Amino acid sequence: MKPTDPTHEIIALERAALDRWGAGDPTGYLELFEPDVTYFDPVQERRVDGLEAMTEMLAPFTSKIRVDRYDMLAPVVQHDGDVAVLSFNLLSYRTQAAGEERVIARWNSTEAYRRTEQGWRIFHNHWSFIAPELRAPVTEGI
Repeated sequence: MKPTDPTHEIIALERAALDRWGAGDPTGYLELFEPDVTYFDPVQERRVDGLEAMTEMLAPFTSKIRVDRYDMLAPVVQHDGDVAVLSFNLLSYRTQAAGEERVIARWNSTEAYRRTEQGWRIFHNHWSFIAPELRAPVTEGI
């Protein structure tokens, strides 16, 4: 028997975590992370390893983040058995004092999920900036 396609379920889990994140609640992600989660983002000096370290890293963001709305662009779930990879672009918006909406963050995201007894859980998460502006040209020894 072929496993059910997890696309809709995984995207729904991600949207629920993003909704909570935008309201200043990082626990939506913490509840999705496996104990052995690994994590990269461009403001971390090195990989973050484990749920305890992720909890410590995200705690200062509690009640500090506010996203009025977001666009999850082109989400794709690729899966094989009990493993699935979700990739998407994320644009986060905030309404300014004058009432106009402005993009406040532009991200690429890749998340590796595994099917567990508790459902689909994230065991690796990687965020990067969309088309980051480089401060100096990269020469790679040229």
